[in-house]
Amino acid sequence: MRRASSALRGANCCAPGPADVPRYKAEIHVTLKRTVNDPQGLTIKGGLHSLGYAGVDAVRAGKYIEVWLDAPDEADAASQVDAMCDQLLANPVIEDYRFSVADGERRKESSHGTRDV
Repeated sequence: MRRASSALRGANCCAPGPADVPRYKAEIHVTLKRTVNDPQGLTIKGGLHSLGYAGVDAVRAGKYIEVWLDAPDEADAASQVDAMCDQLLANPVIEDYRFSVADGERRKESSHGTRDV
C-alpha cells in the first residue's frame, strides 16, 4: 500500500501532458478469478431469477475503469495501463483484468443516472 500511496502523491499526477503527445483512453475490466467465490454475482443472479429471468445461469460482477493518459504511442500507453493494473487497480491474488487502449479525448460525461443503450 505504501508504494501505491506514494505514487498517487506525485506532483504531476493530474497535470495535462504536452500538446504534441497523443492522448489515449484505456477501458479496464476487473473481475474476480473463476476460482474465487463471487457473492455479488450470486446475489444478482438470485435477483434476476426473482424478476422472472429463469434462463440466467451465472453472473460474475466486477469493476469497469476508464483511464485517460498521455503517451508517445499506443504500445507505451498499453504498457503503462498494464503496470497500473498490476500495482493498484487489480488485486492479482483474487482478480483478473483485461483492457483495451485506443485514441481518445476526454469528454464531459454526466453522472446523473444516464445510460448508454
